[in-house]
Amino acid sequence: MELVSRTATSTVTVVDEYCNAYRDLFPEVRTFENFKHLHVGMLSDIKRKTLPEIAKAVGLHDAQPLQNFLTDSPWSVVVLQDRRLELTLKMLQGRSFKLVIDETGDKKKGKTTDYVARQYIGNLGKVDNGIVSVNAYGVLGDLTFPLIFLIYKPRKRLEEKGVYKTKPQLAVEIIETLLKYGFNFDLVLADSLYGESPTFIAVIDKHKKPYLLAIRSNHARFNVPEREAIYEVWQEFKRVFSDKKTQKRYIQQITCGDSKLITYWRITNDPETLPKNQTWYVKTNLKSDMADQLGNLYGFRNWVEYAFKQGKNELGWADFRLTNYHQIERWWELIMSAYLLVSLQANARNESDSESLHEKSSPPTISTEPENFSNHKWWDFNLGWKSTLNNLRLVIQPYVFWNLIKPWLIVFLNPKLQLGFQKLIEIMNQFQGYITVDSG
Repeated sequence: MELVSRTATSTVTVVDEYCNAYRDLFPEVRTFENFKHLHVGMLSDIKRKTLPEIAKAVGLHDAQPLQNFLTDSPWSVVVLQDRRLELTLKMLQGRSFKLVIDETGDKKKGKTTDYVARQYIGNLGKVDNGIVSVNAYGVLGDLTFPLIFLIYKPRKRLEEKGVYKTKPQLAVEIIETLLKYGFNFDLVLADSLYGESPTFIAVIDKHKKPYLLAIRSNHARFNVPEREAIYEVWQEFKRVFSDKKTQKRYIQQITCGDSKLITYWRITNDPETLPKNQTWYVKTNLKSDMADQLGNLYGFRNWVEYAFKQGKNELGWADFRLTNYHQIERWWELIMSAYLLVSLQANARNESDSESLHEKSSPPTISTEPENFSNHKWWDFNLGWKSTLNNLRLVIQPYVFWNLIKPWLIVFLNPKLQLGFQKLIEIMNQFQGYITVDSG
């Protein structure tokens, strides 16, 4: 499988080109078409990514073929994930990245959906009825990309002979799996659920991976009677956000004993009032002279959390109307696949921008964008995942709009409008994106 950046035109759409990398996993033509239909629907700007709405957007008579694809078609989530991770490794080309572990939850009514229970839903900040998964994302420069998810199964919803696993145990499984695939991450970031877990930390230590983990404000090391924690002098630093904007922040080392292998820190935007929702406690095995860098490194966790929320909101992570987890797992893996499609394109834009700036010393936004297409008034010349998704959506729009308006053209014939749409779609099909995904 090869990933090749290029600028020449192609006769296939950017979605078709990406999906062709998975073509051999879906031998039946109709099954493969539904695979592509779901990617188009997830990437489109329809508000709710339900199967009926996606069916309308891709021109299907009803949602039954898509429903069958998720429920009855004989394809494997494991094999699809394996291919997706292969493509991700090729995108990385051996480069290391920051690994972020985080759980995500969504409110779900009733008790018919597998593994839905009253439990803590991080998105809501409270206990509610919902479904939760543990997820791993990567950060490469200012790009986020999806890796692996595992469903959290509450004790009370375990199937017969099911084995209960905590969220840190699921995170350990994810890390072990990524290492087996050959992923090279140079920093692990996670919140306090994992930072307070000896099991999770032991596995990171075993593999000698650097980490920066959140801990609770009443962390055990801060309250040892015979060894009082010492709060050092505050140091000011600039917190750099993904849009390159900066804000003033403060970081303070907390000394707990003589060990220099692990250091403890407090990060805040106001050292006098220490606002609860803007103050974080972390521990790290990075060198202790990195005070000016730790705040920004930990910020990547919030960045990915935001990016994943965008992926959920934009691609439809929680829009499924399924109750069987086997089917939900398929839906989530397809979301991950659609997310990777955007990440691959965003990465190619970043690399083209870097090469253009290095070789030509010219502004990146003009030379790296496709001619004519980028003349659209809503084209986004900013780099990054969401800007790239915006541009891909603009290219997909004529196809989706055509499918939505076709039923009216059956009622009221308008050959010129039909020919105009067909011509516009032909033009859109010349856009191959910023990178070619070759399954050969």
